Amino acid sequence: ALAWLAATSRTILETDTVSCGAAISACGKDAKWQQVFALLVAMGRVVIQPNAISYSAAISTCEKGVQWQIALALFAAINLAVLQPDTISYNAAISACEK
Repeated sequence: ALAWLAATSRTILETDTVSCGAAISACGKDAKWQQVFALLVAMGRVVIQPNAISYSAAISTCEKGVQWQIALALFAAINLAVLQPDTISYNAAISACEK
């Protein structure tokens, strides 16, 4: 997923929030929280604003990777990005703290 995303940024294809969110979700299935975190940072560098869905997927990935501290930092980042956390965001953050 990350290789595809990198390739799209070098081609005519437009990389957007949806394609980045798909990459985040794909990495999340394998609990690759480091790659997800790097992707969120990279999104900011190329002026792609992560949305609440992207953050929720990243938080869920941190839960699977037993990274509750990073999950809470991402949850806090939702507010810093002037986004409104939704039920999925709250549930993902709570689940990350349970493990």
